[in-house]
Amino acid sequence: MKQPIVECIPNFSEGRRVEVVEEIENAIRSVGGIYILDRHIDPDHNRSVITFAGSPAEVAAAAFEAIKAAAGKIDLDQHSGEHPRIGATDVMPFVPISGVTMDECVELARTLAQRVGDELDIPTYLYEKAATRPERMNLENIRRGEYEGLKKTIESDPTRKPDFGPQKLGSAGATVIGARSPLVAFNVYLSTDDVSIAQNIGRAVRHSSGGLRYVKALGMLVEGRAQVSMNLTDFTRTPVARVVELIRREADRYGVSVVNSELVGLIPQAALVDAAQWYLQLDQFSTDQVLENRIFAAMDSEERDESVFLHNLAASSATPGGGSAAAFAGAMGAALVAMVARLSVGKKKYAKVEERMQEISSRADILCDALHKAVTLDAQAFDSVMAAFRLAKKSAQEKATRKEAIERATHVAAEVPLQVCRDAVEVLTLAAEVAEKGNQNALSDAGSAGAMANACLQAAALNVKINAGNVADREAAQSWLEELARLETQAAQVEKTLGAALE
Repeated sequence: MKQPIVECIPNFSEGRRVEVVEEIENAIRSVGGIYILDRHIDPDHNRSVITFAGSPAEVAAAAFEAIKAAAGKIDLDQHSGEHPRIGATDVMPFVPISGVTMDECVELARTLAQRVGDELDIPTYLYEKAATRPERMNLENIRRGEYEGLKKTIESDPTRKPDFGPQKLGSAGATVIGARSPLVAFNVYLSTDDVSIAQNIGRAVRHSSGGLRYVKALGMLVEGRAQVSMNLTDFTRTPVARVVELIRREADRYGVSVVNSELVGLIPQAALVDAAQWYLQLDQFSTDQVLENRIFAAMDSEERDESVFLHNLAASSATPGGGSAAAFAGAMGAALVAMVARLSVGKKKYAKVEERMQEISSRADILCDALHKAVTLDAQAFDSVMAAFRLAKKSAQEKATRKEAIERATHVAAEVPLQVCRDAVEVLTLAAEVAEKGNQNALSDAGSAGAMANACLQAAALNVKINAGNVADREAAQSWLEELARLETQAAQVEKTLGAALE
């Protein structure tokens, strides 16, 4: 069973007084069980990023201490820098790493946001997966006008009302808190000091201006050089290499070149492997060829051994059960999709779809990993429900606590298989695409992938329906069932496409 780990990547509006950043870092370290992974200080942006990780409870406690420390040391009325900001602690995202769901990170963000608003008197806004309004999912919408603009409008404009805390701005500003998937903070420096060129390139590459999906970009002057500053919010859909190449082509239009690039904070290994595969043209590459991956796989063989899983599945214990089996079937389907896509790469006959096949193989790898993790998550969710039922129920207070714990655990027990259903439909959709466009010598494998994904969907759906019938929150239950119905309808349509491709 994997230890629950959450990553937190807060951005602080201070990059020139190192002693202040160190005080904030010490506040984070004051919470036991926290691991500081990285610190990035940028005097031109006047901004620092500290990356740390730990258990959900420890990370939430450390995040609160960091916000408290920053509020006491950073005065936004005296602050200036290249990077947009609205708060001393400008943004505080939680990222699920291991043994933790996105929904749990959302709850972590909302609980922290309320605590910061109540105890520190700092307005807080929820963004990305934790957003309470669609327009607040995008961070730049919340930051629009920056600290100075928000200070003028927060009290009078209802659209700027915070999710928690006072509708008034102090010198610590406001803090944006949320939950998201891993992103890559990435800067590219150009061979010019003309910031307008970086701004033009920023507009060309960012999605909001018609550029690449999952790219946010700004042009600015840093250390006397024009810089394209970016957040790549889903490197599996828009790879780092593709972004760099577009910047290189755009720069060439203005007679300048890319001098170097830099990472802000950490980057997932998969993003670097993807870039290496693209630039080295390793068309038949597999992540299993990475030495460290092979070593870790060998060290973790017991957890990955299918025979152990099947033995546990057949045992008399309640977990793992049908939900775990559903996720395992989905993972096999995703693995088969990746195989068919890779068998289509490097073949002259499928040259026109090669880039799309590479995208599909990368996405299928992500889905396979997510579904494989869900095998454990589903068992953990059911175990939590059983643990809640075993709580004491003698006094009125104990009964209330037990009831609340059962409700909360049952929500998770429904949400885990619902996410499995979402992933299953995506695997089924990719299976249909590789069956239609990919290597026809592997057509039966594409069909098998679809069959595994469909089995995953049907089995996981049973778990959603059962748990939906056991929660007191009927509004939540109804929303799960409505989404499930949409997914089943979508899957039925995709199955027709897959069937036609298999004929």
